[in-house]
Amino acid sequence: MSSLDAETLNFYALEAEAYSGRSRSTQNERLDYFLKALPAGAKILELGCGGGQDSQVMLTRGFNVTPTDGSPEMAQQAGRLLGRPVTVLPFDRLEEDGIYAGVWANACLLHIPRPELAAVLSRIHRALKTGGVFYASFKAGSAEGRDRFQRYYNYPSRDWLIAQYAPLGWTSIEIDANIGGGYDGEKTEWLHVTAVRSA
Repeated sequence: MSSLDAETLNFYALEAEAYSGRSRSTQNERLDYFLKALPAGAKILELGCGGGQDSQVMLTRGFNVTPTDGSPEMAQQAGRLLGRPVTVLPFDRLEEDGIYAGVWANACLLHIPRPELAAVLSRIHRALKTGGVFYASFKAGSAEGRDRFQRYYNYPSRDWLIAQYAPLGWTSIEIDANIGGGYDGEKTEWLHVTAVRSA
């Protein structure tokens, strides 16, 4: 699978149970904001669903959610939580055309190699309906690299991200930043991108 490198996939294979079972007690206000922008019961694709917690929230609220993950081990963990099969979907295998009202990609596209991100964003754009909402988050930086677990990150700047998104045709692209953590326990700047597909 070209959209995640071997070391990153190996981390999620080995750490799937611990990663999916970690405490996530804080309320996800960004998920709330995303869902409020969608019609009731809307069809949503979640990419990189991890342990399945966000999909669980969306399903509980009555949305028609398709949870997916690029790691077979993580998909298995999510399936246990959700009580349903979770599709293993590498980002570069997304083929749907105009069927989702929303795509939720929290802390997952940050693992896509920089040269491949624009192509993956194009696939996501194509999968959305006109007016569809797309959320993704990235750890900010200025050059690609790895964390202490040897996971690959594209570490984009705001300007670099805009350059990847802009050619596709969006009604709006909003990027805001905050300082947050992750599985590595280290504080970092996060960039949160919300884009709405134009006609």
